[in-house]
Amino acid sequence: MAESVRRGPDGRTAGTGRDFAETPGNHSASDAAGALILAACAVWSLISAAGRETRPEGVLLALLAVAAGFACGRICGTLLPVATAAGAAVVALLLALAWRHGMPGATAAADLAPGQTGAAAALLVLAAGAACCAAAAAGRGPWRTVLRLLALGTAGASLALGSVAGFAAAVGVLVCSLAATRTRRRLLGLTGLALVAGLIVGTSWAVAEEALPEGLTVSLEGQLTRNRVDLWQDAARLAERHPVLGIGPGRFDELSPTAQQSLGSDGKPHSALWQQAAEQGVVGVVLLGAAFGWLLYALWRSPRSTAVVLTAGATLTALAALASVGNALSFTPVTAGAGLLAGLASARRPIGAGGPGGESGEDEESGPDGRCGAGAACGAGASCGAGASCGAGASCGAGASYGAGAPRDPGAPRDPGAREGVRPRPGSPRTADAGGRG
Repeated sequence: MAESVRRGPDGRTAGTGRDFAETPGNHSASDAAGALILAACAVWSLISAAGRETRPEGVLLALLAVAAGFACGRICGTLLPVATAAGAAVVALLLALAWRHGMPGATAAADLAPGQTGAAAALLVLAAGAACCAAAAAGRGPWRTVLRLLALGTAGASLALGSVAGFAAAVGVLVCSLAATRTRRRLLGLTGLALVAGLIVGTSWAVAEEALPEGLTVSLEGQLTRNRVDLWQDAARLAERHPVLGIGPGRFDELSPTAQQSLGSDGKPHSALWQQAAEQGVVGVVLLGAAFGWLLYALWRSPRSTAVVLTAGATLTALAALASVGNALSFTPVTAGAGLLAGLASARRPIGAGGPGGESGEDEESGPDGRCGAGAACGAGASCGAGASCGAGASCGAGASYGAGAPRDPGAPRDPGAREGVRPRPGSPRTADAGGRG
């Protein structure tokens, strides 16, 4: 007996490992939304900087790095997804190890500027995520094991750099990647990741506002250090005084007593949330959250496999967690790497790919919209598309038309309006396979 084939909302067959999601129009809509959000972030940084001696160049550079990385990931992910992701993982690992004492973008004069360890940990998390994405797209084989060992090695490198948070984040990405291979619904996974990011942001706000129980506050302060909590509290007070426009980009070091009294300070509150709140007000915080939400939305609409999508989502969530308690987003390699990973995970599938033997190597059974597509194997038997087999007894959907010369599914209902032809004789080649198998 032939296997039953799961059907999408339109009655057509769909793969077992994908949501009924994307159409090219929805994909274009996510791109347009991302362009509008990034443009709004750039415009608002200029508005908040107007009329004051501010330095919005850092914000504009970070936005440019994200956009450039995303575009590069889209292009390279369509051409060579596995090779690009693996290469990005190796480059990020080498950058973290080579520049652990001097990450590009540092502004403090100390030998080891505050935030350097967090930036290196963020690069290692991106390296682990890129390696896991490459493993998820490589299909079954030795390369998948090698790439996952690379991800595990990056987690060990975080410990070597003295970042326990980076180690935990990298291991979390690897565990999520392994779990994503058995996940069938990406929306539930992405929703969970968004809730985790919201929980971390809410915790940082509660620590700064001293809204947590005393015992928990003391425990968290021991992990975060008292100096960092004081910086957050300075940012909270500045945000309360300037709730709409903020104090202007790059002015936190001038107005924060803690930053002025700290030796070797880089003049930042070591939290993307509180930096936005202090320097660009509530609107800046909303735009930052919208940018993160857009990345998750683009992943949800991605034509890539659920394993790749959830792995990238877990990596971006881990990066958001590090940015909520550190200074990771102040470094150009980190923001460019985040955009690159999101672009790789949301790129269109390579031409001619779609099965384990395809160029993408993804173990996927459906096309970009969850239907049987070119080269997508759904079983064995009748064909419903170019190279797509749907299994004996499975119909291609009510009203589906078969191309000229395409074999008709023996289990599909006959079209009442079809013209009856001459009944072939038994043993005729036309009826040799009419009974089918199974």
